[in-house]
Amino acid sequence: MARNGLRADSQNLRGTNENLSERESSSIGSDSEINGFTTEKQTDKYGFIGGAQQHTEESAQDVPPEVVRQREVKWLDMLNSWDKWMAKRHKKIKLRCQKGIPPSLRGRAWLYLSGGKVKLEQNHGKFQELDSKPGDPKWLDVIEKDLHRQFPFHEMFVSRGGHGQQDLYRVLKAYTLYRPEEGYCQAQAPIAAVLLMHMPAEEAFWGLVQICEKYLPGYYSAGLEAIQLDGEILFAVLRRVSTVAYKHLKKHKIDPVLYMTEWFMCAFSRTLPWASVLRVWDMFFCEGVKIIFRVGLVLLKNMLGSSDKLKVCQGLYETMELLRTVEPRYMQEGFLMREIIELQVSERDIEKEHLVQLKRWKETHGELRCKSPPRMHGARAIMIADPPTHKDLLQAPTIIVEPPLEDASSKQKKKGKNKRDPPSNPTPETLSPAHPPSPTLQKDTPLQQSNQSLSSSSTEQDTYL
Repeated sequence: MARNGLRADSQNLRGTNENLSERESSSIGSDSEINGFTTEKQTDKYGFIGGAQQHTEESAQDVPPEVVRQREVKWLDMLNSWDKWMAKRHKKIKLRCQKGIPPSLRGRAWLYLSGGKVKLEQNHGKFQELDSKPGDPKWLDVIEKDLHRQFPFHEMFVSRGGHGQQDLYRVLKAYTLYRPEEGYCQAQAPIAAVLLMHMPAEEAFWGLVQICEKYLPGYYSAGLEAIQLDGEILFAVLRRVSTVAYKHLKKHKIDPVLYMTEWFMCAFSRTLPWASVLRVWDMFFCEGVKIIFRVGLVLLKNMLGSSDKLKVCQGLYETMELLRTVEPRYMQEGFLMREIIELQVSERDIEKEHLVQLKRWKETHGELRCKSPPRMHGARAIMIADPPTHKDLLQAPTIIVEPPLEDASSKQKKKGKNKRDPPSNPTPETLSPAHPPSPTLQKDTPLQQSNQSLSSSSTEQDTYL
């Protein structure tokens, strides 16, 4: 993975000269054709034109609509009393994350799990303040060139200069101002893009902050020391998980950073089928980086874990080709989730090995140049380290419908007027119905402007509601 503007391959040398301050007026169809699409291709339930990455018929599991609705009710109950659930029933939250968060609530759940909701409430107006600043030109140029490379198959980012790319630019620019000592790393772009697919820009910004500071601290800093350390941790733990795979990689002297850098820094968002990406992120936000380690270990074990599998990759080149093109059956949602949950690798195992590798690093490289904050292993650890107030966790309603105005007759009833004594001279007010029909929604009301309502959206469609 290249760092701070450096490119890992020739494909990344392509740039864009569009000015994001000027929204393009071209249609999605013409923008699609620029990126190699035609308007005839369908958008799938995740928003990808022509189908999600690595998608096959077997790569995703379909959840019955009635099960999705039941899960939505359970998640809404948890989100309404989030502090109590985290304190007393964290195991139940963990189990429900393993089953998969309902698509309609995924963005909100990620924000609560990561602590991004608390950061947002405690820093009101901070994102707007950062968004209004010009930013450092040395980062802005690199960010702008990277925008069109982030999920160009997705409807949010297919249009150059469109709302998706503009929001991505705003989030990444804001982070360079929030952490000027870190600046921008290219691997942050896909992370921010995934967040933007599920939540507005301000929430995505705080989600990115939490990932960079709590879940993967040091990953995006100069020198990439943290990712190198985690590569050594992954390799050491692999020895216990799959001795065959460990010996093969050691025999050919294949450094972990050659195959795991993009996996870890992008949280597998550029590797797995999309259904699997979402399930992995559900568990990652709940349980922390051990989920990323488990995914990597599962893939290595299944690709290199037997002598039969090693027959097709007897050298370094063949092994690297195999690791670059993971077999779809190992990334299939149902198979991968079972393997991740069953693999016995805990945060204690990771921290124990981290101390060993940190000692070796100091012996060979000296002290770490980048002093990162301690890693938080999941939602519970984050909440314990930074306890929220109940106010921080209150949910703001997305749609507010004002009740109909009371008419004169209903006001009179409240004053105790007797309905059995009709007035001798009825007035227009007394002839009107006690409960007039609700006024027709006007064309410009927020409810009608919304393209996705809870009643009409697909059970698999991600919304902000």
